[in-house]
Amino acid sequence: MSRTLDLITSYGASIASLGAGLAVVSLGARPPQPLELYEFEGCPFCRKVREALTMLDLEVMVRPCPKGGTRFRPTVQARGGKLQFPWLFDPNSGREMYESDDIVRYLFETYGGGAPPWNIGFTPLATAAAALASAWRPTSGVRVRPSRAPRVPLELWSFEASPYCRLVRESLSTLELPYLLHNVGKGSPSREAFVRRSGKMQVPWLHDPNTGVSMFESADIIDYLERTYARDGAETAPAAVAQARA
Repeated sequence: MSRTLDLITSYGASIASLGAGLAVVSLGARPPQPLELYEFEGCPFCRKVREALTMLDLEVMVRPCPKGGTRFRPTVQARGGKLQFPWLFDPNSGREMYESDDIVRYLFETYGGGAPPWNIGFTPLATAAAALASAWRPTSGVRVRPSRAPRVPLELWSFEASPYCRLVRESLSTLELPYLLHNVGKGSPSREAFVRRSGKMQVPWLHDPNTGVSMFESADIIDYLERTYARDGAETAPAAVAQARA
Protein backbone atom coordinates (compact mmCIF):
# COMPACT_ATOMS: atom_id res chain seq x y z
CA MET A 1 0.00 0.00 0.00
CA SER A 2 1.37 3.44 -0.90
CA ARG A 3 2.16 6.02 1.75
CA THR A 4 -0.62 8.30 0.47
CA LEU A 5 -3.21 5.54 0.61
CA ASP A 6 -1.96 4.50 4.04
CA LEU A 7 -2.56 8.01 5.35
CA ILE A 8 -5.99 8.36 3.72
CA THR A 9 -7.25 5.08 5.17
CA SER A 10 -5.69 5.78 8.56
CA TYR A 11 -7.43 9.17 8.68
CA GLY A 12 -10.67 7.37 7.77
CA ALA A 13 -10.20 5.00 10.70
CA SER A 14 -9.67 7.96 13.06
CA ILE A 15 -12.82 9.73 11.86
CA ALA A 16 -14.89 6.54 12.20
CA SER A 17 -13.94 6.25 15.88
CA LEU A 18 -16.19 9.21 16.84
CA GLY A 19 -13.47 10.94 18.83
CA ALA A 20 -12.70 8.00 21.10
CA GLY A 21 -9.02 7.73 21.90
CA LEU A 22 -8.34 11.39 21.08
CA ALA A 23 -8.43 13.26 24.39
CA VAL A 24 -8.13 12.56 28.10
CA VAL A 25 -11.30 12.52 30.22
CA SER A 26 -11.79 12.53 34.01
CA LEU A 27 -8.96 10.66 35.70
CA GLY A 28 -8.98 8.67 38.89
CA ALA A 29 -6.25 6.83 40.79
CA ARG A 30 -2.96 6.29 38.96
CA PRO A 31 -1.58 2.74 38.85
CA PRO A 32 1.98 2.35 40.18
CA GLN A 33 2.84 -0.20 37.48
CA PRO A 34 1.97 -0.21 33.75
CA LEU A 35 -0.83 -2.53 32.74
CA GLU A 36 -0.20 -5.36 30.26
CA LEU A 37 -2.26 -5.75 27.09
CA TYR A 38 -2.12 -8.67 24.67
CA GLU A 39 -3.77 -7.63 21.42
CA PHE A 40 -3.24 -6.92 17.74
CA GLU A 41 -3.74 -3.67 15.90
CA GLY A 42 -6.40 -4.68 13.36
CA CYS A 43 -8.80 -6.13 15.96
CA PRO A 44 -11.84 -3.85 16.53
CA PHE A 45 -12.35 -5.13 20.08
CA CYS A 46 -8.70 -4.42 20.90
CA ARG A 47 -9.21 -0.94 19.45
CA LYS A 48 -11.88 -0.15 22.06
CA VAL A 49 -9.50 -1.03 24.86
CA ARG A 50 -6.70 1.06 23.36
CA GLU A 51 -9.11 3.99 23.07
CA ALA A 52 -9.96 3.67 26.75
CA LEU A 53 -6.28 3.56 27.68
CA THR A 54 -5.66 6.84 25.82
CA MET A 55 -8.70 8.50 27.38
CA LEU A 56 -7.50 7.47 30.84
CA ASP A 57 -3.86 8.44 30.19
CA LEU A 58 -2.61 4.99 31.18
CA GLU A 59 0.74 3.46 30.39
CA VAL A 60 0.56 -0.10 29.15
CA MET A 61 3.02 -2.77 28.12
CA VAL A 62 1.73 -3.98 24.76
CA ARG A 63 2.57 -7.50 23.69
CA PRO A 64 1.35 -7.83 20.09
CA CYS A 65 -0.41 -11.08 19.18
CA PRO A 66 -1.00 -10.97 15.40
CA LYS A 67 -2.44 -13.98 13.65
CA GLY A 68 0.24 -16.60 13.17
CA GLY A 69 2.35 -15.09 15.94
CA THR A 70 4.24 -17.34 18.34
CA ARG A 71 5.93 -14.84 20.65
CA PHE A 72 3.05 -13.92 23.00
CA ARG A 73 -0.01 -15.90 21.95
CA PRO A 74 1.05 -18.96 23.98
CA THR A 75 1.04 -16.82 27.14
CA VAL A 76 -2.60 -15.87 26.62
CA GLN A 77 -3.51 -19.51 25.95
CA ALA A 78 -1.68 -20.71 29.05
CA ARG A 79 -2.86 -18.03 31.47
CA GLY A 80 -6.37 -17.33 30.17
CA GLY A 81 -7.28 -20.73 28.76
CA LYS A 82 -8.12 -19.59 25.23
CA LEU A 83 -6.81 -17.58 22.31
CA GLN A 84 -9.07 -14.56 22.47
CA PHE A 85 -8.13 -10.92 22.25
CA PRO A 86 -7.83 -8.47 23.85
CA TRP A 87 -6.52 -9.93 27.08
CA LEU A 88 -5.58 -7.55 29.90
CA PHE A 89 -3.48 -8.16 32.99
CA ASP A 90 -3.36 -5.50 35.69
CA PRO A 91 -0.39 -6.20 37.99
CA ASN A 92 -1.68 -3.57 40.40
CA SER A 93 -4.83 -5.53 41.22
CA GLY A 94 -4.03 -9.00 39.91
CA ARG A 95 -7.03 -8.88 37.54
CA GLU A 96 -6.87 -10.84 34.29
CA MET A 97 -9.65 -10.22 31.78
CA TYR A 98 -11.00 -11.01 28.34
CA GLU A 99 -13.94 -9.16 26.70
CA SER A 100 -13.37 -5.59 25.58
CA ASP A 101 -16.53 -4.19 27.17
CA ASP A 102 -15.64 -5.70 30.55
CA ILE A 103 -12.11 -4.34 30.27
CA VAL A 104 -13.32 -0.85 29.35
CA ARG A 105 -15.72 -0.77 32.32
CA TYR A 106 -13.00 -2.02 34.65
CA LEU A 107 -10.54 0.62 33.46
CA PHE A 108 -12.98 3.50 33.92
CA GLU A 109 -14.20 2.26 37.30
CA THR A 110 -10.64 1.70 38.55
CA TYR A 111 -8.67 4.53 36.93
CA GLY A 112 -11.30 6.97 35.70
CA GLY A 113 -14.30 8.90 36.87
CA GLY A 114 -16.68 5.94 36.91
CA ALA A 115 -18.81 5.26 33.85
CA PRO A 116 -17.19 5.45 30.39
CA PRO A 117 -18.28 8.37 28.14
CA TRP A 118 -20.91 7.78 25.45
CA ASN A 119 -18.54 7.26 22.53
CA ILE A 120 -16.98 4.25 24.21
CA GLY A 121 -19.47 3.31 26.93
CA PHE A 122 -22.57 2.77 24.77
CA THR A 123 -21.66 -0.74 23.67
CA PRO A 124 -23.57 -1.08 20.35
CA LEU A 125 -22.31 2.29 19.11
CA ALA A 126 -18.75 1.75 20.31
CA THR A 127 -18.58 -1.71 18.73
CA ALA A 128 -19.98 -0.46 15.42
CA ALA A 129 -17.55 2.48 15.36
CA ALA A 130 -14.57 0.22 16.15
CA ALA A 131 -15.61 -2.23 13.43
CA LEU A 132 -15.97 0.59 10.90
CA ALA A 133 -12.59 2.00 11.87
CA SER A 134 -10.96 -1.40 11.40
CA ALA A 135 -12.69 -1.80 8.03
CA TRP A 136 -10.67 1.13 6.70
CA ARG A 137 -7.49 -0.94 7.13
CA PRO A 138 -8.72 -4.54 7.28
CA THR A 139 -5.39 -6.33 6.87
CA SER A 140 -2.96 -3.88 8.50
CA GLY A 141 -1.37 -5.03 11.74
CA VAL A 142 -3.26 -8.33 11.61
CA ARG A 143 -0.86 -11.04 10.43
CA VAL A 144 2.66 -11.74 11.66
CA ARG A 145 5.87 -11.27 9.68
CA PRO A 146 9.20 -12.80 10.71
CA SER A 147 11.26 -10.57 12.96
CA ARG A 148 14.14 -10.48 15.42
CA ALA A 149 12.97 -10.17 19.01
CA PRO A 150 14.39 -7.10 20.79
CA ARG A 151 16.35 -7.71 23.98
CA VAL A 152 14.06 -5.33 25.90
CA PRO A 153 10.74 -3.76 24.82
CA LEU A 154 10.73 -0.57 22.79
CA GLU A 155 8.93 2.61 23.94
CA LEU A 156 6.30 4.52 21.94
CA TRP A 157 4.67 7.86 22.73
CA SER A 158 1.32 7.89 20.96
CA PHE A 159 -2.42 8.32 21.24
CA GLU A 160 -4.99 6.01 19.72
CA ALA A 161 -6.79 8.41 17.38
CA SER A 162 -3.64 9.72 15.68
CA PRO A 163 -3.51 8.40 12.09
CA TYR A 164 0.29 8.65 12.08
CA CYS A 165 0.68 6.73 15.35
CA ARG A 166 -1.62 4.03 13.99
CA LEU A 167 0.77 3.28 11.13
CA VAL A 168 3.63 2.76 13.58
CA ARG A 169 1.55 0.55 15.88
CA GLU A 170 0.58 -1.57 12.88
CA SER A 171 4.24 -2.15 12.10
CA LEU A 172 5.01 -3.04 15.72
CA SER A 173 2.06 -5.44 15.72
CA THR A 174 3.04 -7.15 12.48
CA LEU A 175 6.60 -7.65 13.66
CA GLU A 176 5.51 -8.85 17.14
CA LEU A 177 7.66 -6.20 18.82
CA PRO A 178 6.71 -5.57 22.46
CA TYR A 179 6.62 -1.94 23.53
CA LEU A 180 5.77 0.26 26.47
CA LEU A 181 3.00 2.56 25.26
CA HIS A 182 3.00 6.04 26.75
CA ASN A 183 -0.37 7.60 25.99
CA VAL A 184 -0.27 11.37 25.46
CA GLY A 185 -3.73 12.25 24.14
CA LYS A 186 -5.00 15.82 24.01
CA GLY A 187 -5.18 17.23 27.53
CA SER A 188 -2.87 14.56 28.91
CA PRO A 189 -0.99 15.56 32.07
CA SER A 190 1.83 13.35 30.73
CA ARG A 191 2.54 15.73 27.84
CA GLU A 192 4.73 18.08 29.86
CA ALA A 193 7.17 15.30 30.80
CA PHE A 194 7.14 14.06 27.22
CA VAL A 195 8.07 17.47 25.82
CA ARG A 196 10.92 17.76 28.33
CA ARG A 197 12.27 14.46 27.09
CA SER A 198 11.67 14.72 23.34
CA GLY A 199 11.95 18.48 22.84
CA LYS A 200 8.53 19.06 21.27
CA MET A 201 4.92 17.88 21.30
CA GLN A 202 4.83 15.62 18.29
CA VAL A 203 3.84 11.98 18.00
CA PRO A 204 4.61 9.27 17.24
CA TRP A 205 7.98 9.27 19.00
CA LEU A 206 9.89 6.02 19.33
CA HIS A 207 12.74 5.23 21.68
CA ASP A 208 14.61 1.96 21.24
CA PRO A 209 16.64 1.19 24.39
CA ASN A 210 18.32 -1.67 22.52
CA THR A 211 20.11 0.72 20.16
CA GLY A 212 19.76 4.13 21.83
CA VAL A 213 17.87 5.46 18.81
CA SER A 214 15.03 7.98 19.35
CA MET A 215 13.01 9.40 16.48
CA PHE A 216 9.92 11.24 15.27
CA GLU A 217 8.08 10.83 11.93
CA SER A 218 5.99 7.73 11.29
CA ALA A 219 7.60 6.95 7.92
CA ASP A 220 11.10 7.11 9.41
CA ILE A 221 10.08 4.98 12.40
CA ILE A 222 8.53 2.30 10.19
CA ASP A 223 11.62 2.26 7.98
CA TYR A 224 13.81 1.91 11.08
CA LEU A 225 11.73 -0.98 12.45
CA GLU A 226 11.85 -2.77 9.11
CA ARG A 227 15.61 -2.42 8.73
CA THR A 228 16.38 -3.22 12.35
CA TYR A 229 13.97 -6.02 13.24
CA ALA A 230 12.30 -7.50 10.14
CA ARG A 231 14.05 -10.70 9.11
CA ASP A 232 13.32 -9.94 5.47
CA GLY A 233 14.66 -6.38 5.85
CA ALA A 234 17.25 -5.14 3.39
CA GLU A 235 19.91 -4.39 6.00
CA THR A 236 21.37 -6.00 9.09
CA ALA A 237 20.51 -4.48 12.44
CA PRO A 238 23.93 -2.80 12.97
CA ALA A 239 23.76 -1.14 9.55
CA ALA A 240 20.24 0.11 10.21
CA VAL A 241 21.25 1.53 13.57
CA ALA A 242 24.27 3.29 12.12
CA GLN A 243 22.15 4.90 9.41
CA ALA A 244 19.43 5.95 11.91
CA ARG A 245 22.06 7.67 14.05
CA ALA A 246 23.70 9.42 11.09
